[in-house]
Amino acid sequence: MRQFLILQLRPEADAADGEYAAILDKAGLNAARCHRIRLDCEALPEGLDPRDYAGVIVGGGPGCVSDAPEAKSEVEARIERAVLSLMPAITGSDHPFMGCCYGIGILGAHLRSEVSKARYGEPVGPVLCRLTEDGARDPLLEGFPQEFEAFVGHKEALQVLPEGCAHLLSSAPCPFQMVRHGRHVYATQFHPEADGAVFEARIRTYRNHGYFPPETADALIATCHAAEVTQPEHILRRFVERYG
Repeated sequence: MRQFLILQLRPEADAADGEYAAILDKAGLNAARCHRIRLDCEALPEGLDPRDYAGVIVGGGPGCVSDAPEAKSEVEARIERAVLSLMPAITGSDHPFMGCCYGIGILGAHLRSEVSKARYGEPVGPVLCRLTEDGARDPLLEGFPQEFEAFVGHKEALQVLPEGCAHLLSSAPCPFQMVRHGRHVYATQFHPEADGAVFEARIRTYRNHGYFPPETADALIATCHAAEVTQPEHILRRFVERYG
């Protein structure tokens, strides 16, 4: 079996390790089936070709692709360049890709669609996602309930559906919760790897990063634990089963 390439963007070690563990758990993977690269502290190997892997999974992170260049730290800019450098090969060959959270911004930026903070930013917590007609027919979502909850928390979002993309999932605060480019390139606004415990850890890590007033952290954690977020993890599992 070929490995999956997992690209991580979080500069906080605890958050990156927690995300990696969650991806492995929800996707049904083990470390032997993955090539993990933390882009905050290591560069892409020279000559790396994403098509040498069964698929590419990109995690989330605190950066925003829509921020002005001068507002990005050196690390954020380097991470963004690294992921974007792989996208021509991925979309050009329709190679399996799952961009989680930050990944939908990367896909939108690569396709020269509008990604910004103008509309559709979401507070931290659960949101109700709804299947579109295309979503109900998609292999990763087939048989899903018409509505289900997922965990979100974003400052930016796709403002329009990128050209060449199918619209798979929507929500009231953000219409573009999941899209597919071609047949095999996917991206989600929500976090398919996250459950209540995972999001509690994220809330504690990012409580002073401007996503929410820090004093509301405990209430947000309680809300996340009370939510019934069970469907999104099946998206990761199906992605790995389909392409692995």
